[in-house]
Amino acid sequence: MAAPAGPSAVAVSGEDAFDLVIIGGGPAGYTAAIRAGQLGFRTAIIEKRGTLGGTCLNVGCIPSKALLHATELFDEAQHGFAKFGIRAENVSVDLDAMMAHKAKVVGELTKGIEFLMKKNKVTYIVGTARFAGADTIDVTLNDGASRVVKAARTLIATGSDVSSLPGITIDEKTVVSSTGALSLTKVPKKLIVIGGGVIGLELGSVWKRLGADVTVVEFLDRITPAMDGEISKNFQRILGKQGFEFMLSHKVTGVKPTKKGATVTVVPVAGGDEKVLDADIVLVAVGRRPYTDGLNLGAAGVATTERGFIPVDAHYATNVPHIYAVGDVIGGLMLAHKAEEEGVAAVEIMAGQHGHVNYDAIPGVIYTMPEIANVGRTEEELKKAGIAYKIGKFPFTANARAKANGQTEGFVKVIADAATDRILGAHIIGADAGNMIAEVVTAIEFGGAAEDLARTSHAHPTEMEAIREAALGVNGGIRQM
Repeated sequence: MAAPAGPSAVAVSGEDAFDLVIIGGGPAGYTAAIRAGQLGFRTAIIEKRGTLGGTCLNVGCIPSKALLHATELFDEAQHGFAKFGIRAENVSVDLDAMMAHKAKVVGELTKGIEFLMKKNKVTYIVGTARFAGADTIDVTLNDGASRVVKAARTLIATGSDVSSLPGITIDEKTVVSSTGALSLTKVPKKLIVIGGGVIGLELGSVWKRLGADVTVVEFLDRITPAMDGEISKNFQRILGKQGFEFMLSHKVTGVKPTKKGATVTVVPVAGGDEKVLDADIVLVAVGRRPYTDGLNLGAAGVATTERGFIPVDAHYATNVPHIYAVGDVIGGLMLAHKAEEEGVAAVEIMAGQHGHVNYDAIPGVIYTMPEIANVGRTEEELKKAGIAYKIGKFPFTANARAKANGQTEGFVKVIADAATDRILGAHIIGADAGNMIAEVVTAIEFGGAAEDLARTSHAHPTEMEAIREAALGVNGGIRQM
């Protein structure tokens, strides 16, 4: 099957010439490669890690969820079983076995992606890519050899890397990024997390459940600052009940390794006396930066912003029309599923189809216990934009299934347009929020109104009924409270 004729391609020829070359084997890259194979493109994917899946699968989303789930079970066995009449005494952790489970999951999934490359006739090149021109890519193979490929189109999907703060050196031993925090060999007595965002709170939760004292230092005056304010406030309260300590409105001015760990120097943002905190491990979780190191973008003529992101148009094309970019490297929400959507959309556009991503329907999830999930707009965003809205809320304390499961912490909040009733956003704190949010994402994708959710039958008893009740609440019709 010949590759469909699409916009912006250059003519290339030779044994190592491809319709599409994808640089980066993470969620954006490998998903794009699969779609390209399905559409008949002769496709190559270049990844230097040696395993596909990118940060998400290898040192991010998947290993962190394996540890989060394992530690949730441990915490429940210690503190939650008794209320169900289950006795569990002398429960302990084999950290090596827990880490082995994590590694097994990652290994199986990366091998699965390799299989999908073969299934879709995608050439997998293990090495480091570097542009030699707008249609030529030099690859230094991991086995020491080299290879030159020609690309009618190139898709840059190199993702992002951890950020740090000036003067702080991450050694992945005492001062760690998320990568090091996923592979600690023992439970730290004191863990200081720099940054009150998703990564810091998830990994802080892992080690808190295993016995660490966790202190979160955040520059702003609340955690998860991009979230709906009401959600953020309640989330912090819940984490506080779990034993988290918070130092909000503080900035870190220095981290100094010691024989026993490290010291962290902090000062109030508004000014005041500095404080020195002792830690066994310091986790730096202050965000991520676009990763284009070594790509030699200048040789291809690809422009970047001052912060290193690659600007693209509505079709994901860079300033060089046949070179595209998707995922973390172009900015926006740094989420694996957002990157996947962009990768597929870009390839479909290359094939002359109508690929599209609805950024108003991209969910976000924090996989703590309880989970936090959101989609669409926050109250703060709507107020700033001058959009009139209505709210419906329903607590899990009034949900039958949540009561039966002993998981009543949290609530569902649905926000709809005051004039049209169209759903503008939803925010959930709850034990299964990450799965529950999908219903609202679907409703938003189809332009649904709060009334649509309210009139949709939900199985009883399920936690999902809380979404219906919140949707009913938008127009004052809650039935179960």
